Amino acid sequence: MQVLMTRKLPRRVIDAARSRFTLAVRDDTTPMMVEEAAAALETYDAILPTLGDAFGAETFDKAGEIRTRLLANFGVGYNHIDVAAARARGVAVSNTPGAVTDATADIALTLILMTCRRAGEGERMVRAGQWQGWHPTQMLGMHLGGKTLGVIGMGRIGKAIAARCHNGFGMKVVFYNRSAVADPGVPAQQLDTLDAVMSAADVVVAAVPANPQTHHLIDAAALSAMKPTAYFVNIARGDVVEEEALIAALEKRRIAGAGLDVYEFEPKVPPALIALENVTLLPHLGTAALEVREAMGMMAVDNLIAFDEGRAPPNQV
Repeated sequence: MQVLMTRKLPRRVIDAARSRFTLAVRDDTTPMMVEEAAAALETYDAILPTLGDAFGAETFDKAGEIRTRLLANFGVGYNHIDVAAARARGVAVSNTPGAVTDATADIALTLILMTCRRAGEGERMVRAGQWQGWHPTQMLGMHLGGKTLGVIGMGRIGKAIAARCHNGFGMKVVFYNRSAVADPGVPAQQLDTLDAVMSAADVVVAAVPANPQTHHLIDAAALSAMKPTAYFVNIARGDVVEEEALIAALEKRRIAGAGLDVYEFEPKVPPALIALENVTLLPHLGTAALEVREAMGMMAVDNLIAFDEGRAPPNQV
C-alpha cells in the first residue's frame, strides 16, 4: 500500500509505517494546501494527514480519480477534513482519540495556573529586567482553591480537566454538554445552558470538538455572561471562539484574562492578542510530548494496518 505521511512524525512512527507500507514523507512542516492535497488523493492508497491539511470539500471537488481510500488522521480533531465529502468519494476517515487526553488536560491546567497566577506576565517582567523585588501587593492573581470550574464539553478531555481541578485544587465543577453525561468522573453539576456555566464559573475551559455546531460557540454573548473576575481557557480548536469578541472582552476588562493554546486562524496570532498582558499564549502545545506523539502516530498506523487487512479501522469516524 502506497502511503503518504503529510508531516514528519517521531522516528518510531515512521519506522513502523515504513516496515509495513511503501511510505512517502513530506519534508515541509506546513499544512498541505488544496492543490497538493488533491494531487495526493489521486496518487496514494492512504494518507496520514494532520492539523491544517486541506482535505475539505474543495479538495475533493478538485481531485480527479481518487486513489486514496483512507485518511488516517494524526490527532483527535479532524475539522480540517470534510468527512461527508470524503465518504461521498469513497474515502474513510479515522482519528487518534484517547492518546491525547491526559496531555491536553495537562496543558489546560498549565494555562489555568499561568493565567490565574499571572505567570506569563511575571516572566516577561523578569526577563525585561523590570522586577524590583518582592512586595505584598505585587502581581496579585486568583487563588484556585475552592473556586468554580466551568467545562464546556464533558468528553474525555473535559472529564480529565475536571478531575485535575477538583482533586488537585478542590474546585467545584459545573459543565455544559449537548447530551446528558451520566458519569462526569467527579462531583459535578450539568447545567442546562452555555450561559449558565459561563456565568457560574471562575474559570471556563472550552473542550469541545470543532464542527459546524461549535463554530464560534464562545461568542460575544457567551463571553458577556462571564464574571468580570473570571478567566477563559481554550484547548479545543481556535474557531470554537470568536477571536475578535475575545480580544474585545480582554481589552475592555470584561473578563479578567484568558489562556490560549489554539487560535482561530493559526498560526496567525492577532497583534492585538500579543499586545495584551492579561492573556497567556502557547503555540498549540496540547499534545507536545514525545510519548504522546508516538502513541498518536502508532494509533494512526494501527488504523492503516487494519484498513490494509480489510478490517474496519479501530478509530473510524
